[in-house]
Order: sequence, then structure tokens, then C-alpha cells
Amino acid sequence: RVGGAMGARTGEVVRAALTWTGARLEEGVRVAVGTNGAIVAVARANEALPAELQAWPERALPRRALLPGLVNCHSHAFQRGLRGLGETYELASRDSFWTWRQEMYALVDAAADEERFYAATRKCFSEMRRAGITTVGEFHYFHHPKAGCGPPFRFDRAVIRAARDAGMRLVLLNAFYAFGGFGGQPLNEAQRRFETADVDAYWANMDALAAEIADDPHVSLGVVAHSLRAVSLEQLAALHRGAKERRIPFHLHIEEQPKEVDECKAAYDGRAPMRVLLDTVQVDELTTAVHCNHTEVAHLKEFTARGGQVCICP
Repeated sequence: RVGGAMGARTGEVVRAALTWTGARLEEGVRVAVGTNGAIVAVARANEALPAELQAWPERALPRRALLPGLVNCHSHAFQRGLRGLGETYELASRDSFWTWRQEMYALVDAAADEERFYAATRKCFSEMRRAGITTVGEFHYFHHPKAGCGPPFRFDRAVIRAARDAGMRLVLLNAFYAFGGFGGQPLNEAQRRFETADVDAYWANMDALAAEIADDPHVSLGVVAHSLRAVSLEQLAALHRGAKERRIPFHLHIEEQPKEVDECKAAYDGRAPMRVLLDTVQVDELTTAVHCNHTEVAHLKEFTARGGQVCICP
């Protein structure tokens, strides 16, 4: 971020072979960075740095390009532990997204307490940071330790702690998760650790989190309905309305798998998930649909015309 030199009385001037300046890569650009990590000034090849910064030491980065930090818009950091468990299957097997999900539930069972969850999350965030990602939208639905291993919603705080310790800017996209499937199906054993009992309890936790991060400019919140199979339409509308009132982002998984689309049509009079969303909430520029792998073109055009955003996970 760019700010004044105040609060960054010392630092260094970085000169890379090429620097992204917002429209193109340019040569000879100098970037003054304070010890607090803030960019305090940028000077192109034909410009001078402010006088108070000209004595700062210079660090040359030959044969390198200097770019802004990347943003990961959709993360489930604890799932880093699934590497090697879900990438390959036998051609003759009947494995699918839904069998992959069973591997994820096993990972949930292994993360019994806050410290184990924190360690897995921080490891993932640290790897992101080393890869050039400096901001993450953590789509977080794994809220609770095992019974007897800590109070409810402790894992929400663990995500914040992991991001701070890894040096990541965080948008905690905190998920509401009430059901195990369309039609109000009960949660299974693993899903109970994702549970948000009702909308009032969800907002009580969110408002408590907002107070806890009020003085941290690198942490903010967003609202999540995990998916249409995990919330009722009344809950979906209430969550979206609360996000609009607070002017914070709203995300949800939608149309990731054909089975989801088929089950939604069976539950909601033949309507696909995106159609249900469009009929239920006032989509705006703060509304992000994650995946949209099987969204009908007409629905997608209507969603984006209203200002909605799409997060693709290649």
C-alpha cells in the first residue's frame, strides 16, 4: 500500500529491472519501502524521490520484475492437508467430488483442537506468501473444535491468528452452514463442526469478531452462505441482507457439481441454483458466486448484469 513517510522513518529503496506501475512494466522505477512494510513513495526513471528518502539504501533486483502481491479470492486453507489424497483415481473407479469429500471429512476428524487447525492453516498461508500471494479470502466453514477440545467458533480466531503470523492480509469469509443437503437434511457427524445454529447466533459471532479486529487494518470480514444445500432460502435472504447493511462482501458456492443442480431443481420447482439465488436476493457488486461450473448462460448474464462477481477456481 502507498502511504506517507510518517511511521516509516527508515527503510530501503528497491529498484527492479522492471516494475509494474498500474498499466505496464517499466524500467528504472524506484520503490521506497518503510520498515513497516508500507510503500511510501514510487518514482519513475525521470522522477526524483522525496528529499527525506534519498538517503535510504538502495537494493537492486537485476533480471527481476516487481509486481503487486497476488490475491487468492477463494481458499479453504485447512484442506492443504488433502494434497496427495484427492488428485488421482483409478480409471475404472467410481470416484467423484462426493468421494473426495469423504477424504475431506477425514481431515476434519484429525483436526481435533485449535492448535492443530492453526498449524495447518498457517502452513498454507505461509506457502501462499512465498508464492507471491499477499491477500487471501478465506472461505471458512470449519468453525468448531471437537467436543471437549475448546469453545465454539475458536477456529475462526485461529484463522485470524494464522494470517497475522504468516504476514497475510485476510478477508475472513465466515460461513453459515445449517443443513446437510437440500430439503433441510440433518448434518452428518463431520458437518456438525461446521454448524451455525441460527442466523442470530451467526451475527452475534460476526459482530464479536468485528470488535476483535477493529484496530487491525489487515483483517476484514465477509459473509458466506456455504451453498444452497446448506441454508434455507429464508436464511439466505437474511444473510445477504445483513451483508448489504454492513457493506461487506457476500460469497457462496454455487453450481459446482451436476448433482447439486439436479437436487436443487428437485427441491425448488425445477429451478437451478443460480435461478434460485436471483429470485431470492438483491444481487449487487458485493455478491460473489464461487465456481458457476454448470450455470446456464442466461442466468449468468443476468447475475453479472446486476453487478454480481464470479470467482473461478481452475
